[in-house]
Amino acid sequence: MLSDESFLTSSLRITPDGASITRILAASIRAVEPGAAVERFVRRSGNIVNVAGRSYDLAAFGRVYLLGIGKAALGMSTSLARVLGTRLQAGLVITKHASEVPQLPFTILEGGHPIPDILSLEAGQKTIEFVSGLAANDLLFCLISGGGSALVTTPMNAVSLEDMQALTSLLLAGGARIDEINSLRRRLEQLKGGGLVQASNGATIVSLILSDVVGNPLEAIASGPTAPDPTYRSNILALVEKYGLRGKVPDPILSALEHAPETPKPGDPIFQKVQNIVVGSCLLAAQAALKQAEQELFNPYLLRIDLQGEARQTAFELATTLRQAKKTGDPVPRPACIVAGGETTVTVTGKGKGGRNTELALAAVTELADFPDVMLITLATDGEDGPTDAAGAVVTGATYRQAAALNLHPDDFLSRNDSYSFFAELDDLLKPGPTGTNVNDLVYLFVL
Repeated sequence: MLSDESFLTSSLRITPDGASITRILAASIRAVEPGAAVERFVRRSGNIVNVAGRSYDLAAFGRVYLLGIGKAALGMSTSLARVLGTRLQAGLVITKHASEVPQLPFTILEGGHPIPDILSLEAGQKTIEFVSGLAANDLLFCLISGGGSALVTTPMNAVSLEDMQALTSLLLAGGARIDEINSLRRRLEQLKGGGLVQASNGATIVSLILSDVVGNPLEAIASGPTAPDPTYRSNILALVEKYGLRGKVPDPILSALEHAPETPKPGDPIFQKVQNIVVGSCLLAAQAALKQAEQELFNPYLLRIDLQGEARQTAFELATTLRQAKKTGDPVPRPACIVAGGETTVTVTGKGKGGRNTELALAAVTELADFPDVMLITLATDGEDGPTDAAGAVVTGATYRQAAALNLHPDDFLSRNDSYSFFAELDDLLKPGPTGTNVNDLVYLFVL
């Protein structure tokens, strides 16, 4: 169980409201605990399983299988397996951090993230074998969560793992949004963009989805293995031009994007036996934070949950909101807890260490310099900001001065995309560890 204390940093230890703030952060994560998210939508009475108002008679199916894909797959799968009991024949779970689950019929595999690796490729092959063994009278429960696109990779015949790695690296470094990256992946891999449905031989599929994408578009979450793809080749080629991929990505990638058959679209009859349900999202985590904030005697306010764009620009906008709240009491009077959510991007030009959350925090340091009684906290809900072991960072009005005393200059670190190193020197990195869930990022603005 995630503890409140796991969120403590140097600034939170010395702030009188530090304990209250850590309880607010922890409440966000607990609200989107994967097992609880599943249990809110799935009920069983005898052989009847009700999923969000639709009933399934387990006795009417030949076999009942489970497939979990994503960072939250293990928690989601374990919860559902306990609901299904002995009626569950077998399960395959692919996640980032695997651990054994005793007395449950799972095969558990790890994949690579955020760049797919050989484990992702092996997991993809195992997944193809698993769903190809289904029959039309079988029932498959899919547990889908963020990270699934990289953890399970199934490239088209002419596309290699190395090709996919090159494309993913280019897009991440170029500041592409996750929905854009996954639009391309749906054209390049066998199981994405409804491909899992195509491979399942007409089985009935119930997909329980924990969203890590702004707006919860089904086709973008883990690249939509059980969802129709609303994009067309023209949309994809526009992304190729937008990110200048010609001449940068391997030829098999461009060839597949230009010539691969269209993916299944909304209204395609292959989805008649598919139920897709979003069981958790950034909004739920934000609402839980605000509820806890009210209990801690803060005035709560939900700013927005659709943050996108460059982390540095978002930092400027959020810092402006925070300064305004301090000066005017708008949009909510002090003591205030203002929450925003979404997923920003970083265009990487340096060789430093960090992710979008610590970059956003670093860009806010100068904006909040010597502005008393305010705090900005960034948090990746999966506990891992990009390729680091930090979930985010804490910024106060004193951060700039504290850094200057150590001869640390925010602009220098920003120029190197080295936000992790900056906050590590100040002991203000959030390090709760992997949370087992994933519903975008949150930013908390406090007026103390």
